[in-house]
Amino acid sequence: MTRRVHPIGQRSGLGTGAEPHAVACALMNATSPRPLAHLALTQIPSLFSCRALRVAWELGAGSDGATRHASPETAADAGETALIDAAFAGGAAVRAGLPGSDGCRLASVLGRLGGRSRAVLVTEWPSAASLAQDEAAWRDYLGVLAPRFADVLDLAESTITIEGLQKSGRLQRALYAIADLASSELDMAEMLPRLHAVVGELMYAKNFFITLYYPERDALRFIYFADTQDATVYDPVQDVPASMIKGSLTLEVIRSGRSAMGPSVQVQVELGLESDGKVGPEAADWLGVPMMAEGQARGAVVVQSYERAGVYSEEDRALLTFVAQHILTALARKQQQAELERRVEERTRELTVEVRERQRGEKVQAALYAIADLASGELDMSEMLRRVHAVVGELMYARNFLIALYSSERDTLRFIYHADEKDPGMLDPEAELPAADMRNSISFNVIRSGRAVHGAPAEVKAQLGIPTGVVFGSTAEHVLGVPLAIDGQVRGAVLVQSYDASVHYSDDDRALLSYVAQHILTALLRKQAHAELEQRVHDRTRELRDQIAERERIERQLVHETLHDSLTGLPNRGFLLDALGRSLARLQRDPAHRFAVLFLDLDRFKVVNDSMGHLVGDEMLKEAGRRLAACVRTPDMVARLGGDEFALLLEDIRGPDDAYHVAQRVLSALREPMRIAAKDLFPSASVGIALSHERYRSAEELLRDADVAMYRAKAKGRHRFEVFDEKLHQEALRLLDLESDLRRAVLRHEFEPWFQPIVRLQGGEVVGYEALLRWHHPQRGLLLPAEFLGVAEDSGAAEQIDWQIFDLTCRALATLLSEEQYVTLNVSARHFRAPDLARQLVTMLEAHDIAPRRVRLEVTEGALFENPEQACAILEALRADGVLAALDDFGTGFSSLSYLHRFPLRALKIDRSFIASLAAGSSSAAVVRAVIALAGTLGLEVIAEGIETAAQREQLIELGCVYGQGFLFARPQPLEAYRRSS
Repeated sequence: MTRRVHPIGQRSGLGTGAEPHAVACALMNATSPRPLAHLALTQIPSLFSCRALRVAWELGAGSDGATRHASPETAADAGETALIDAAFAGGAAVRAGLPGSDGCRLASVLGRLGGRSRAVLVTEWPSAASLAQDEAAWRDYLGVLAPRFADVLDLAESTITIEGLQKSGRLQRALYAIADLASSELDMAEMLPRLHAVVGELMYAKNFFITLYYPERDALRFIYFADTQDATVYDPVQDVPASMIKGSLTLEVIRSGRSAMGPSVQVQVELGLESDGKVGPEAADWLGVPMMAEGQARGAVVVQSYERAGVYSEEDRALLTFVAQHILTALARKQQQAELERRVEERTRELTVEVRERQRGEKVQAALYAIADLASGELDMSEMLRRVHAVVGELMYARNFLIALYSSERDTLRFIYHADEKDPGMLDPEAELPAADMRNSISFNVIRSGRAVHGAPAEVKAQLGIPTGVVFGSTAEHVLGVPLAIDGQVRGAVLVQSYDASVHYSDDDRALLSYVAQHILTALLRKQAHAELEQRVHDRTRELRDQIAERERIERQLVHETLHDSLTGLPNRGFLLDALGRSLARLQRDPAHRFAVLFLDLDRFKVVNDSMGHLVGDEMLKEAGRRLAACVRTPDMVARLGGDEFALLLEDIRGPDDAYHVAQRVLSALREPMRIAAKDLFPSASVGIALSHERYRSAEELLRDADVAMYRAKAKGRHRFEVFDEKLHQEALRLLDLESDLRRAVLRHEFEPWFQPIVRLQGGEVVGYEALLRWHHPQRGLLLPAEFLGVAEDSGAAEQIDWQIFDLTCRALATLLSEEQYVTLNVSARHFRAPDLARQLVTMLEAHDIAPRRVRLEVTEGALFENPEQACAILEALRADGVLAALDDFGTGFSSLSYLHRFPLRALKIDRSFIASLAAGSSSAAVVRAVIALAGTLGLEVIAEGIETAAQREQLIELGCVYGQGFLFARPQPLEAYRRSS
């Protein structure tokens, strides 16, 4: 191929001549993909030494996939198709060689970078050299063609989108119209033409019909038929047997459940149908779709054109299929509506009968309610019966009405009510008539037989066995009598009768009066019971009035006892917390409101209680309560919280000074001596004050902070008051955080024992070690017991910590001790509250295979005196198992000599405070000498603690002390330090 050279390139991509400009202008004039593709295929051979084979592009990319188009529309060979697919898939140019030649095919992607619209241009080049020679000009040409193709594709995509939206809008409006028609008041004959008009807006539907199929009869109904050439008239309510329309396309669509489309003759051939010419004229284009429900065809919708073919497309087929389902829904709804109207009409007739029955039942029910109300009302018996007569008269003819009661004990009848137009006042309602005198009356015989009767008097008498010819009262035309019975026992009768020949009683009247009679009897019995009950109630009311007064007095007393202290009569903790809650709520509403809480504890009250007895202590508490009550105003409150703790709530204070003045007044009042049991007692108190603040959310928080302030007052020397301030608040938060850290530390095993040697003072050899507690805090580093042990004791974590230290110490003994050495464990007082402490310790030693003689316990005087009997029993049990005990910090507690011989001790440890002040001739030296002498008498070892200087050591040796420990010999160290030294 001869190469034509056109300067498309240079850097601008359009060169200098007029021809590139014309190329670009021609490309810009094309406004749709196919003309633009044709133009490119025409231009390229005149511009380059290649053949332009094909342009392929994709439109309509979305959920249904893209539709591929190409120019020319002829089929591509396999190699060309593969090349186009690869370019679309990779989004980049693809080259493929031509078999048997140096030529190649190139698939170039036309599209904007990152854009959705794109196309592929396939060219065939005679050789790779020709492609390389034209490469720059080819890129320039593509630089003009690709953006233009992207614009044209975007425009085509937008056009498709707009057309789709327009179609969707028309379809949506059509469906709304069909739904509106289905729910309208139109009948079927009016609705179907409008359905036709709706379908006509979506497609060509001048010839349109709807048919329904009934498989149980194998018949069709053409409920709507509109055709310009077929003059057949179908009755919309008349069945057309399927056998009469053999070869019908509509019937085949219904039976197959599939749509059909095309010229009617062609569709018949495709469906394999033979027509006898009785199924309507031939159509140039025919489209029929089934109406499906629950997998079965219920009918069909058909449109057709007689003028031209190709009127209907696959899109029309899908559209009509979709619309047909909505038409079927609308028809079903319309049929259901018609069926519903028919059922409503039938039900209305039934309800009319039911309403009449219900009205009658309601009338009877109302009568029964009225009788029940009369029975429970305040009317006397005669007025009640008169109104019962009126109620019965509303249900039946009862102008002549009587009620008779029978007494089986006395065999008498009493006509308690009698109303008769011919015999008025004949019977006295209070008179009791002997039954023998009434044996021929209808009333007595109804009672005797227990049967309900109605009819002419002669018939009734015959039914009851009354001799004929006997007349009792005026002769009536018709009589109805029913017994009054309860629990199978007849108690009386009710009779109505008529002197009018036109009034007769029926079986329904008999049933009705029998039903009403039961309620009349119930009302009568209730009225009698009510009268008896009223008398009993009157008698009982007097008794209850006295009981209620007594109960109210007891309830008031219980409420008072529940909210007050039984000893002092002061409000208790619950009462105080309620009052504090109300004060806090008022503070939330009114920030200007101020109040304060004073928490009070009597100093050394336990000493008074233990030394002088609880009776004296109780009198002391009563007197303290009286003095405290005299220190406050009327709106304030003094409460006893328990033991020797009191609290004061000061309302409406002007500022902190008011609370301080009251606290000072309280301290002064309690300073005065109390004369109790012929002795003068001199109490004192420590007071904590918490002032109201917005941060408090509960009464417990206020009381807690006042308690904290009170403990600070005790710590500062007692008989004073302290105010809970921000410093205390932060300290409380710190203690709370420390408590949380302690609990985590127990779980994480952050505690470990450090060991300080116990030495022989004379030679310095180590005889044992004291295991000391240390805490490796993750943030604060190594902590000594003084920094956390108090919180651990209060929170209950101390015991868990001790057992962890005991276990770790036992594990370390094999490394730490030589054969004759021992280790001492510090045991807090809390452990001695558990009676099985000895067993637990011995079990732990056995688990670690440790001889009991190699472990000693150090206990304080406070631990021994908290529960002396149990502590002594535990130490005896341990000593029996070989575990010895030492008394720690001797001289700082009670220092009572009486318990040294009472408890099984092995050694005494003299407190460091005596060692620190040790000097020749000092009082400490005298104390140490006395302790050493006493211990020697009792056979106890003496260990001096806190030895820091050589002078102290020498003086202790002179005083006769054998053992000691302190910084002079070694500081406490972890186990690793002893491992390194060994």
